Amino acid sequence: MASSEQKSASPAVGMLTGIRVVSFTHFLQGPSASQLLADLGAEVIKIEPHTGAFERSWSAPNRSLNGYSPFFALGNRNVRSMAIDLKHPDAAPLVRELLESADVLIESFRPGTLDRLGFGYEDVAAFNPGIVYASLSGYGSDGPYRDRPGQDVLVQALSGLAGATGGAGAPPTPAGASIVDQHAGVLGAFGILAALHGRARTGRGTLVESNLLNAALDLQIEPLTYALNGWTGARSENGVSSMYYTAPYGVFATSDGHLCISLTSPAALEAVFEDPWFTAEHREPYDAREDVNARVATHMRTRTGADWTETFTAARMWFAPVNSYAEVLADPQVAFNDSFDEFDDEAAGRVRVLKHPVMYGGSRPGVRTVPPTLGAHTREILADLGHSDESIAQHFQRKIVS
Repeated sequence: MASSEQKSASPAVGMLTGIRVVSFTHFLQGPSASQLLADLGAEVIKIEPHTGAFERSWSAPNRSLNGYSPFFALGNRNVRSMAIDLKHPDAAPLVRELLESADVLIESFRPGTLDRLGFGYEDVAAFNPGIVYASLSGYGSDGPYRDRPGQDVLVQALSGLAGATGGAGAPPTPAGASIVDQHAGVLGAFGILAALHGRARTGRGTLVESNLLNAALDLQIEPLTYALNGWTGARSENGVSSMYYTAPYGVFATSDGHLCISLTSPAALEAVFEDPWFTAEHREPYDAREDVNARVATHMRTRTGADWTETFTAARMWFAPVNSYAEVLADPQVAFNDSFDEFDDEAAGRVRVLKHPVMYGGSRPGVRTVPPTLGAHTREILADLGHSDESIAQHFQRKIVS
């Protein structure tokens, strides 16, 4: 269980030591990208308004841990918080001072927001040419959708992802998680690391841009490549969970639940179901996929999930249980992979979160410092910049910072 001190000596912790990241982010995409870098040892300074970042007071199911937002906990570990009123007429010199010492700026405001404040890419690069400036947005920094609200489920719809998901005749079906937000955050962090590597050779930073629309398209790299080359399929009437794979491929009802089956040869299907229909006549695999899936479904309903699990395991078929979240949390491989961490918060009590998704040297980075209270590090950060106690007190008194 983590405290505010370092919990573990993962070899990953030092990978980005010495890299200062100034994060003007909120919601999920930006904080997720920032946290990935913080997990690896970067000093991430989260810039927040006096009222706090949006995610401090919001959670999707409108549930909290004694007033503490799980949504804030999932994206803000290992970072420092500085509260500052960016619209205050005397805030700009402090922000510039901070950015002069920064290696990375991450922002996820609406396009143009930081430009209007005097801290767009060209502005910052003029006084800090080594800056890696990462702009994370809904649709990109320009273009016809520039000012549209960018949000996960909207982009799932716009990108074709929702329209490609679900059975024939069913309404378009978005994924049951904010997969586009998270993927865009990972791509943002990936771009930042690539730019830092390039800067190590050239001495110059660059502008990195990641957006939800590009991330949603990237998630569909296989079907969109088929579409780009002139082929599009249709959603299945019999549960094939893709427009482009042959059957069986999808979730099937058993007599007491569900199992997922993936690509299996006709000979293997004949063996496990004891049904020569699967190999009795020559069929073009894709054209016959509706009939194959329907016949598999008929067999699956006759036995329990435990019975089929034993049979499929012996036959070395590709299959998996369809787990609830409770079953995922208890899954032995999930546990073996050391997937979760926890920390104590004064108000919330015990808080459990997912760990950094990548292993380094056999371990995963954990919670070194808990998600900070609003402005917890404002004084420290100003002191790091060389401000005297008197100067810091004046900034607080004039409500530039808090």
